Amino acid sequence: MLKSIAKDAGLGAVTVVPVEGRALWRAFHRLPYGLYKNDPNWVAPLLLERQFHFDKSHNPFFQHAKAAFWLALRGGEPVGRITAQIDALHLAQHHDATGHFGFIEGTDDPAVFAALLGTAEAWLRAEGMRRSVGPVSFAMWDEPGLLVEGFDRPPNVMMGHALPYYEKRIVGQGYAQVQDLLAYEYPLDRPFSEEMQRKIARIKQKHEFRFRPMRMDRKNFASEVALILDIVNDAWVDNWGFVPMTRAELDDMAGVFKFLLPPDAAVIAEFDGEAAGFGLMLPNLNETIKDLGGRLLPFGFAKMLWRLKVSGVRSGRLALMGVRRKWRSSPIGAIIALLIIHNAKVSDFARPGEYAELSWILDSNERVKHLLKAFGATVIKRYRIYEKTLDVGSDVGGH
Repeated sequence: MLKSIAKDAGLGAVTVVPVEGRALWRAFHRLPYGLYKNDPNWVAPLLLERQFHFDKSHNPFFQHAKAAFWLALRGGEPVGRITAQIDALHLAQHHDATGHFGFIEGTDDPAVFAALLGTAEAWLRAEGMRRSVGPVSFAMWDEPGLLVEGFDRPPNVMMGHALPYYEKRIVGQGYAQVQDLLAYEYPLDRPFSEEMQRKIARIKQKHEFRFRPMRMDRKNFASEVALILDIVNDAWVDNWGFVPMTRAELDDMAGVFKFLLPPDAAVIAEFDGEAAGFGLMLPNLNETIKDLGGRLLPFGFAKMLWRLKVSGVRSGRLALMGVRRKWRSSPIGAIIALLIIHNAKVSDFARPGEYAELSWILDSNERVKHLLKAFGATVIKRYRIYEKTLDVGSDVGGH
């Protein structure tokens, strides 16, 4: 086990300790409540869900990854937290000796961030990693990136939030930008432009397009999940930072969505009889839990379901979309993507809504950015991922 780090900024030493035992885990999960207490746009996550997410026996991410968790203390009080993780699937895909840090939170103090990042880097270095990338919490399929633009509105479902000084504190520890992720917004009542409608009509005259909801019945559910997994991994394989989603991870996600979502929230696109693309539109669950304080009991769960199923939500998020590589760079692929967006936005839950977030999109993906601009979507948030080369000769005390 790595020894703790102590940093002194004149306010008392900052000590970083491994998160072990119920009290420290409670402090780890509760820390953001104090940090964001004056931020009206922060949405408290559901504490029960967070506990499951960090449970190595429950989260399928840990079937192919390992992680460590730390809490920063000053005078016995929590002032920061961080994780570090190494994903075997990432290493097999990229062969780059890269580990990640994530879930970083802390008070506005360079000593806190120095101690947190120094601890994570020391652990990654001891595990043979030569590069640290983050924040990634836990994986690119979860909540990657640090919010650097768009602090003026709450995050959508499964998207992160941050305090504005975090970027300065992370860069101050020697990290440099490696990739940006964009969140776009699109009003649900906006029709396609006339030019776009003409292009779609011309292609539809020559080819057959079909969009159907994911089959949720017991007979077809397993085969549908396998089909979606194949589409998504094929569509995303060339993206920066790609790590294949596993069947266990998609099963875990699908099990939750099967309970919460109507079938037409998940759309499979078929082109000339072949499954060509997939889109998943999520209702913005953050709208339903914003005033729950992270608690489902005694009445939180009932409030969440009422708002989701009865009163409805104003917004949604197209959280997962992909078109198979064989069509992706062609006009047909662009039409498939546009029609996936169209079919998602007219789903049962989205119909009474006002707008949808399309996220996240790589800032380096000019093709998709051009498509979304033509579609009339606008950038509302920017998330940033940083990297740092790990000096093999450094040790814990050298940070």
